[in-house]
Amino acid sequence: MSSFLASVFPLLRRTAAAQTLVVRNYATPKAGGALGGSKKKKLGKLGPVVEKKVIPVETDANRLVNYVCGSNILKQGEDIKLKPDSEYPAWLWSMHVGPPLTLEQMDPETKAYWRKLRRMALQRNNKLAKLKKF
Repeated sequence: MSSFLASVFPLLRRTAAAQTLVVRNYATPKAGGALGGSKKKKLGKLGPVVEKKVIPVETDANRLVNYVCGSNILKQGEDIKLKPDSEYPAWLWSMHVGPPLTLEQMDPETKAYWRKLRRMALQRNNKLAKLKKF
């Protein structure tokens, strides 16, 4: 009898272990996808791709000369009408609108000169800091 139990007991142990073995598949994806199977558009790295709006270009020469085209952001109303040059302040016509001035072209008595000088020094120091090994 003991030989019978000795041969049956390991078999019973294996079947009991097999019955208690639980397989959990937490990381496996569902068959229909993670969101329930509805196919969605493929998203780019920064979200859904938005189509660009085509803005019509103004070609009327009279309107281009007399109005600030594109200044009206509302659905109603119209663009701002340009006034004669005498109604605008004098500093408007002396503004620099070309490429940025170099440090040599600027007046050292102005705040813009010193801001530019400080900015150039910071950029130089940052470049030198990148060259350091530690």
